[in-house]
Amino acid sequence: MKKSILIKNAKIVNENTTFLGDVLIENEIIKEISSEIAATQNLEVIDAEGKYLIPGFIDDQVHFREPGLTHKATIATESKAAVAGGITTFIEMPNTVPQATTQVLLEDKFTIAAKDSYANYSFMFGGTNDNLEELLKTDPKKVAGIKLFLGSSTGNMLVDNEEILEKIFSSTKMIISVHCEDEATIRKNTQEFIEKYGEDIPLKYHPIIRSEEACYLSSSKAIELAKKTGARLHVFHLSTAKETHLFRNDIPLEEKQITSEVCIHHLWFSDKDYEEKGTHIKWNPAVKTEADRLGLWEALLDDRIDVIATDHAPHTLEEKSNKYLKAPSGGPLVQHAIVAILEKVKEGVISIEKAVEKMSHNPAKLFQIEKRGFIKEGYFADIVLIDANKPQTVSRDNLLYKCGWSPFEGTTFSSTITHTFVNGNLIYNNGVFNDEIKGKRITFNR
Repeated sequence: MKKSILIKNAKIVNENTTFLGDVLIENEIIKEISSEIAATQNLEVIDAEGKYLIPGFIDDQVHFREPGLTHKATIATESKAAVAGGITTFIEMPNTVPQATTQVLLEDKFTIAAKDSYANYSFMFGGTNDNLEELLKTDPKKVAGIKLFLGSSTGNMLVDNEEILEKIFSSTKMIISVHCEDEATIRKNTQEFIEKYGEDIPLKYHPIIRSEEACYLSSSKAIELAKKTGARLHVFHLSTAKETHLFRNDIPLEEKQITSEVCIHHLWFSDKDYEEKGTHIKWNPAVKTEADRLGLWEALLDDRIDVIATDHAPHTLEEKSNKYLKAPSGGPLVQHAIVAILEKVKEGVISIEKAVEKMSHNPAKLFQIEKRGFIKEGYFADIVLIDANKPQTVSRDNLLYKCGWSPFEGTTFSSTITHTFVNGNLIYNNGVFNDEIKGKRITFNR
């Protein structure tokens, strides 16, 4: 018989408070939370003295590259890195090969995850200009949502037919998550820089090519359409201060029809970092100015921005070492997402309670995920122990990503994730993984 687990003396962070207490885990579930739970013989006890216990990070945007792009990453490798970083649930994007634009192809990804994923998982169905009928078959209780690329997509996933777009927005009650960058603006800007520099455009011009204007034009148009049709819209990876003013903070998250996300890299880096980091911080949308970075923090703290995510999107070092036009955008982030945010907690930028709200509580609320995202009795024990006084320096030899590099290489973080529980199972324990147990497909209360 599997032993129940008792976590003693933890600094429990949940629903805007931090308190000292014990947590009892039994059969995947949080059975009891109390200031003092007696340790009995049939309990495995973990003494968490001095450590934070938080609900696992629910990352609402990752690219784990499987199927079809497995030279970059797989669901197995990246979910392993994710649990080492305290991410217990991820929602993965449809732009794999083939793209998840039919129900059959979507279910193929769930089959791979059931076999290989260390973390809990869901996937998004990808909308195109011609798959509305398939899109409408998506089961809201079993699938995270719909993903639309309104800019910067691979394959045929750019939805640029305005009539179709309006039809999608009008036809589904599911959350529509969007990547917003205006393609015409980007094409025009790219052409101007090609005329000036040829193939070898200096990377510092990336945020000028993929400009504030390109982002704002696209996101404001999507919001206008959502208001017109009553669609439930979620805008991914805001990168400009200007866009944050399109969102409201005067009503609770549960009542919002239009929500937004910010990613770790847009909170951490600015255009000053291109010189040192080069293509390793080339993302779409681009990392922009210091003023944009500060504006994103401000909007996150005052609740115009609802969630933090990673947009984890690995490429090989060989791919990344190409010149500007050929180097792909995206980078790996899941292994150090929480510790990066905890660095900002240490600096006094954000409180740990607010960080947990944005990484765990709010994604669960926003996507209506059943029984996850909180440390509550009766909820799944997706929880993470953190030693805030155990520094770590990121280097190639301690990375778990298949691509083998990180934009954080050389960075020393003050905190270390020591234990990650997924559905009550201790999947990660001070560098050691339980490879026998896999995560679960999450369900939605809709």
